[in-house]
Amino acid sequence: MTCQDVMTAEPICCVPDDGVAEVARVMRAQDVGSVPVVVDHESRRLIGMLTDRDLAIRVIAEGRDPDETSVRDVMSMNPVSCQAGDVYQEALRAMGDNQLRRIPVVDIDGRLTGIIAQADVATRLAERSTTGAVVEAISEPTVAQP
Repeated sequence: MTCQDVMTAEPICCVPDDGVAEVARVMRAQDVGSVPVVVDHESRRLIGMLTDRDLAIRVIAEGRDPDETSVRDVMSMNPVSCQAGDVYQEALRAMGDNQLRRIPVVDIDGRLTGIIAQADVATRLAERSTTGAVVEAISEPTVAQP
């Protein structure tokens, strides 16, 4: 199986100039915890991710006004991604190694085509051991560096 077989196709996305308050409302409406950030909606070239954690840490905790903050100010740049034709185990390994709950899927030109989330792994793969291993790796506590 490839990443294309496991992914959710054509996920919602946003652009750097979008406001974080609006993207947060979209996240709530779509019941998602992250939104890929693309250069523009035409090219869909992936450049970042905006997660619910970014909103909590980089907006709320820093006292920024969500109505005045743009995605570009708080998004995570250069996200780990996989390609649609990759064997899905490579994406799962990257998710575990980087403790990612979701990984964007791009085509050969870096255009967003899908996203793989923990829920996709759980519902689309009949391998309980794989699902458990992914969740365990993603949830592994990080050791603070001195």
